[in-house]
Amino acid sequence: MANICVYLGSREGREPQFRTATEALGAEMARRGHRLVYGGARIGLMGALADAAMAEGGEVIGVMPHHLVEREQAHHGLSELIRVANMHERKASMAARAEAFIALPGGIGTLEELFEAWTWQYLGLHDKPIGVLDTHGFYSPLLGFLDNTVAHGFLDPETRANLLSAETPAALLDHLEHHLAG
Repeated sequence: MANICVYLGSREGREPQFRTATEALGAEMARRGHRLVYGGARIGLMGALADAAMAEGGEVIGVMPHHLVEREQAHHGLSELIRVANMHERKASMAARAEAFIALPGGIGTLEELFEAWTWQYLGLHDKPIGVLDTHGFYSPLLGFLDNTVAHGFLDPETRANLLSAETPAALLDHLEHHLAG
């Protein structure tokens, strides 16, 4: 069993496949005995992920800054809700609890969190596996761009290969578990 930190949107997105894949990931994580660590929200894909994991008996840890809790965005049905002072503490707390990272569809916050975790891996601050769930081709343009950065000499092929990707929750969890067992 691993603690897996998932970064994802506090919005639903326009494609129903995003929510379907999010719920499938939450359920699959719980069935495999993994603990979910996420941003603690009850709304959007974040809430759907937590609810799906808990519906399968999974343990869910949310980390949320006080100002968002006070705006009534916190999910109060979690196994544990950790309140922190600000967004920097939120990211640090989530990363410290994680043994692996996954990014689902989301906006600029999701991308910022993904790239920070990947940069920390590149700098040798951790060796935890990182993957993106390329649901409905959401991450395909980004993955193509990253391949282009390799082609232009701005990113090493090994660093690029460290960002795992899959189109289904089960396949992505298989990749992460393989690296965790490593």
